[in-house]
Amino acid sequence: MEKNEVCTSESVDGSRDVWSSRSSDSSSADHLVVMVNGILGSATDWKFAAEQFVQELPDEVFVHCSERNVSKLTLDGVDVMGERLAEEVREVVRRKPNMRKISFVAHSVGGLVARYAIGKLYRPPEREDNGDKQRKEDSAGKLCGLEAINFITVATPHLGSRGNKQVPFLFGVIAFEKLASCVIHWIFRRTGQHLFLVDDDGGKPPLLKRMVEDCDGCYFMSALRAFKRRVVYSNVGYDHIVGWRTSSIRRDSELPKWEESLNEKYPHVVYEEHCKALDANQYESAEDNGSDKIEEELVTGLSRVSWEKVDVSFHSSRQRFAAHSVIQVKDRSSHIEGADVIQHMIDHFLT
Repeated sequence: MEKNEVCTSESVDGSRDVWSSRSSDSSSADHLVVMVNGILGSATDWKFAAEQFVQELPDEVFVHCSERNVSKLTLDGVDVMGERLAEEVREVVRRKPNMRKISFVAHSVGGLVARYAIGKLYRPPEREDNGDKQRKEDSAGKLCGLEAINFITVATPHLGSRGNKQVPFLFGVIAFEKLASCVIHWIFRRTGQHLFLVDDDGGKPPLLKRMVEDCDGCYFMSALRAFKRRVVYSNVGYDHIVGWRTSSIRRDSELPKWEESLNEKYPHVVYEEHCKALDANQYESAEDNGSDKIEEELVTGLSRVSWEKVDVSFHSSRQRFAAHSVIQVKDRSSHIEGADVIQHMIDHFLT
């Protein structure tokens, strides 16, 4: 498809579907790409990226920009939003029975919502009796019967937002961080409790801690493991909403030294790292490295699968103070400096 060719799109139940218009048969694409907005967001937040995806990958991807969790509905909690997203994906798959593969691209809290949703959608490999043996039908389970390909998050607080400079606009002041934990439910309601790890559902551990295991009938980690690749895009600075550590799933000691990008195609991508899954012998304890205990448990749990980590810097950009939105190109006119990050995403996307 030529860059200037118009994509085809439609609104379905408030969400937005985008596909290539090269062919008159829009059903030729068999790869469903679900884009998920962040807190107080909407489907239009991914408009630029969705159009770029179908222009660059014509008749290969069908992009569904979710809007089941929009505006104030994003304050209802990660689990409630995850349930809604899971049902929305089921409806799309029923409506588009030609889909064979599925990927997720999610921004900010949307990444946590997507992680919850895939835990609900995942089904383990089927086993079939064969004499006295059991045979796996697939090496990995599927989501809604679809092969899981890319799981991509952009500026997502995977380790939560509780203390330890995870929310930069609190300036790392301990008093501010403690106060935020106490009042966050007044501002961001149940979602805020999940982010600050102060939720207590009937004496259960915080939701984000439960989400690094398969539990409560949800296959959170099995679903993540099923994807061919998992990628985190993170702002190294100027993101005043989500800190670098939490979005890149790293400890302080693991944050890399970065320099100016030398890649003209991706001028804002300043560091890339492929992290292999760690085995039990490689896990560090919180006592060993001095980090927060629950944060260490989250890092350890999520490190059981491999991740591609892409670090982004807008430190020399005019809109650097809006890095949290620029990395997504939430608004084409204001945040276009982040277009190279979307291009990087597309160029490395497995179809």
